Amino acid sequence: MVASHNASAPSGKDASPVVQCQNLSKVFKDFWLRQNARAVENLSFEIRPREVFGLLGPNGSGKSTTIKIILGLLRPSSGRVAVFGKPPTDVAVKRRIGYLPEESYLYQFLNARETLDYYAKLFQLDYRTRQRRIDELIDMVGLSGAQFRPVRDYSKGMQRRIGIAQALINDPDFLILDEPTTGLDPVGTRQVKDLIIELGRRGKTILLSSHLLADVEDCVHRMVVLYGGQKREEGTCDSLLEVGDRTTIETDTLDEATLAEIDGVIRRRTGGNKSIRRVARPRQKLEEFFLQIVEKARASHIATSGAQAGGPTASFLLGEEAPAAGDGLIERLTADSVETPAASVVATVPVSKPVRATGPDADIIGSLISAEPEASAPRAVVSGPNTPTPPGAPAASVDDDVISKLMGKPGDSASGKGDA
Repeated sequence: MVASHNASAPSGKDASPVVQCQNLSKVFKDFWLRQNARAVENLSFEIRPREVFGLLGPNGSGKSTTIKIILGLLRPSSGRVAVFGKPPTDVAVKRRIGYLPEESYLYQFLNARETLDYYAKLFQLDYRTRQRRIDELIDMVGLSGAQFRPVRDYSKGMQRRIGIAQALINDPDFLILDEPTTGLDPVGTRQVKDLIIELGRRGKTILLSSHLLADVEDCVHRMVVLYGGQKREEGTCDSLLEVGDRTTIETDTLDEATLAEIDGVIRRRTGGNKSIRRVARPRQKLEEFFLQIVEKARASHIATSGAQAGGPTASFLLGEEAPAAGDGLIERLTADSVETPAASVVATVPVSKPVRATGPDADIIGSLISAEPEASAPRAVVSGPNTPTPPGAPAASVDDDVISKLMGKPGDSASGKGDA
């Protein structure tokens, strides 16, 4: 069950912001440089270190445009953007960022392992680190049973899962998730929210962009609400969502007489101005009900061909990455200079008795083959250092006349006639 992210935002006021946007605007123009659309207008906000920040708004409100400007994929028409105190186009900054776009563009002919290995190589990770992280991420997103299938055979939700793993392969300091739960089933959605909460607790800075407000509400510390490219509201969940004119009291089940007595107390204390507005039994959320059904099915070992429940969060994302078992021994063995045995020697062994050829070319073939069976031409074989070397055998020789016969001379052929 997702624990609501009610913890107060990390105190990063003294540290430099991870992202700082000042009076940011972006205007798209057509071929004739006429204004076509104003995607972002005079937008200012900052994302503090170790903070889960929500960027909310309906479709077309400027969320994806703002993210692309932060990534350096688009240049702002006006205003200033800094990421880790540097321009977003700085290549060194990009090594510290993980990005999940709104639509995952993956190489369809690669499988899950090859996809993650490709992106890990872009960050110049060594082989052992790549393999360790790939194993952990694939298990985390629940694709262990489909890791060798081509991505083109994945459902949209499964492609979204591998996209999330790709965004985490470099263990980023700043993670940008644009609509991360799009296409995911309730199980995957719950897992992504749990992952965001866990990474936030571990000190990652996360920008979460979504129009699914329930997903954001469970995860973020602060949020900005956009509409028409402009900032409409900014603040924490508590400051923006708390209702000030009502009080909620939750108790065990009460009978009608007790409720009437409580209502009477409220009326007497408030002079009849206030009373119990509504009495209802708490209702389970549909998400919780759905997950209970899934858990019961798994407990019954019912098979499924889709993505499975994800495993624990990858250890390298939690700062607990450790060498795999045996790595230390291998490194010590490879570090020591091991004396190799002497080079293999070349020994000669007799070839089996050749088969005599018959026919008009018998003389030519016969001259190429030794006439004495016991002194047949030796052949070289590679053997180990313990293989005894027999006494030297006579080297094979080739008669120049035989080569001339095979090559043929001008004016002379098998039929005795000249060349045409």
